[in-house]
This record gives sequence, structure tokens and C-alpha cells, in this order.
Amino acid sequence: MTHDHDALLSLFDHEMREHARPDGPGVRVERTADVVRQVGAAGDWNGVVWSAPDLDAVRADAAIAAQVERFTALGLDEFEWKLYAHDRPADLGVRLQAAGFVAEEPETLLVAPVADLPTAVELPEGVRLRTVTDAAGVELMARAHERAFGSDRSGLRHQVLARLTEAPDSFVGVLAMVGDEPVSSARMELYPGTGFAGLWGGGTVEPWRGKGIYRALVAFRAAIAAERGYTYLQVDATDQSRPILQRLGFTALSTTTPYVYRRTA
Repeated sequence: MTHDHDALLSLFDHEMREHARPDGPGVRVERTADVVRQVGAAGDWNGVVWSAPDLDAVRADAAIAAQVERFTALGLDEFEWKLYAHDRPADLGVRLQAAGFVAEEPETLLVAPVADLPTAVELPEGVRLRTVTDAAGVELMARAHERAFGSDRSGLRHQVLARLTEAPDSFVGVLAMVGDEPVSSARMELYPGTGFAGLWGGGTVEPWRGKGIYRALVAFRAAIAAERGYTYLQVDATDQSRPILQRLGFTALSTTTPYVYRRTA
């Protein structure tokens, strides 16, 4: 099993970025010599997931211009260039900003071997877990996210409903419930054909933070990943979740920053 930092990062770049698969129904992956991008409808995630490691300044500027042209020609008002700290050229972020992209908060790319992670679910009294299997569960998931993060989750509703309807075997949604009220939610994206599964979400409403719910959601999903034969779990972690995940056995491989292009009228 690959544990070396550089080898693991190379494996992630190869399987999850250069050879990316569509992350849900109704989207497609397009490849050019210099980038790999995902294209879908307005409610899907649209953006660049990989750029060539030998990209130089001239090619970078041309590739950036080509992506703006491609996505705007599709009628999309917004798309993302998912930039990693080890991507080249070193000033790619500066070049993206010069082209009108706006940098959002960076996150840490963390990876852990599934076999090394705890899978025992320990919850505070009064909290139970349930999986998301229908539209009512999706609504509860979106409500938990909105309460935890303070932002609209209409895109999440669209994506999760599509996944449950058309590709349920590659998705796991889970809720932490207190009575009939969701206090946390999380999901796991399974990437068939790779050794990776991705952990997303995990937002907990404020009164229930610091009580072990996030760790329990990680353990619950790690057990499912192990059962289904995945080798690694991957997370794009915020500063809040990163220390918890590192204590559980995740290793920081890089940082990733969303550069978002929004079309102006």
C-alpha cells in the first residue's frame, strides 16, 4: 500500500484529477492537452480539476482564456478552477486572478488509508445516525448544512437528489438526529475504478459542536468504505476539521484553493 507522501500525492493526482470521472449523473468530463474539466448544468459542480504539471506561463494564460471561453459558451454564469499548491506554474493563482477569478478560502488536502482509521461510532447521548435514502432525507441534509454553515444549499439538494435517483451505489449520505431535528450531516462520494472515496460535509449546528459527532460521522463512513473495498479516504478540510482528522490518522498532502469565475452582465 502506498503511504509515502510524494507517492500518495502522485497517486491522487493521477486517479482523482488527471483521470477524473464525472462526479454525478448528467455531468461529463472533458480532456484537453493542458486541463481536465467537468461540465454539467447550472446546479452541478463545473470546473477545472487538473492542469498539466509541465504547464508554463504562456500555455497557462492560453489555458485560462480557453476555459473562460468554454464555460461561458455553455451559458454557465459560474465555474471553478480547483488549484492545488503543487500545481504549475508557481504563479498560476496570480494568473487566474488577473483573468477575473476570485480566490476563496483554501482547504487542506488530507488522505488516510481506510485500514488505519477508527470505525467505532461513539455518539453523545440523545444523538442517533440515519442514512439519507429519499427526498425527505435530502431536505433534512440541506437543512442541517444551512444551519451549520449559514448558506443556501439548493445546489446540494439538486446534486444529492440526482445521485440518489440515478447512481445510489456511489453515494452515502448520513444524518445525525436529535429527535426529529438534524444537527449534523455528511456524505461520502465513492469513485469506482479508483482506490479513493471522498468525505464531504460534516457541518454540525453550533450547540452540538465539540461533542464527537464529526468523529462519529467519519468513523461511520470509514466503515462503509472498508466494507466496499476502498483503500483511501480523501478530505478537503477546513481549518476547523483538519486537526480532528489529523488526530484520526489523516495526512496533509497539499492545499487546494477554489478560484471562482463569475460572469458579469
